[in-house]
Amino acid sequence: MTFPQVPSPGQIADHFIGAVSRSERADQPFRHWRMRDVFPEALCTAILVLPIAPPALGRTDGTRASYNSQRTFITPALRDSFPVCAALAEALQRPEVARTMASTCGIDVAGGFLRMEYMQDLDGAWLEPHRDIPEKLFSMVVYLFTGPHAKDWGTDIYDAERRWVARSAGAFNSGVIFVPGPATWHGFDQRPIVGVRRLLEINYVRADWRDREQLAIPEQPIRLA
Repeated sequence: MTFPQVPSPGQIADHFIGAVSRSERADQPFRHWRMRDVFPEALCTAILVLPIAPPALGRTDGTRASYNSQRTFITPALRDSFPVCAALAEALQRPEVARTMASTCGIDVAGGFLRMEYMQDLDGAWLEPHRDIPEKLFSMVVYLFTGPHAKDWGTDIYDAERRWVARSAGAFNSGVIFVPGPATWHGFDQRPIVGVRRLLEINYVRADWRDREQLAIPEQPIRLA
């Protein structure tokens, strides 16, 4: 028997659409949507048991771009190697998911591309306050970490002056969506990570995204129908 069993792309898409439809919108300090139970539990399990070791980076400079070669993007190679990567990519590529994201966030996603990164942060990792670039049509993070300290590992949120405002709860299989803009300051203040801080970042990106090697299905743009 294959372990774990991976839900079908249709099951994943339906579950995700339900989570987005039930999301709670907040407008301060910038507009965002908070989700619970983002993906089927079996999908989360399949991601967590992927044989992908966390990168041993030590202290970092507060940006992910400084270690691009060691990041784990869900690429065609990973889709070919791991059924969970293939199923997740196919699910989030579906027109019904694209329509849900377009209507929820009020954005035009047609012609964009799916980009997903599996992050595994170890102690010493941190992210300086930053805003996502406008080439990302939406940004979403899904928290997949567990353990007694995980409640403190959510994303830090800042106001327009980059002053700390709040920290997301970071509950397992919860998520946050926002549309990049001038006030969307967020990061991860340095604090102890006992274990591995695992999360997924998911974006639709513009058609002119330069780093094509980061795309999940580079040959297939997002379609609404």
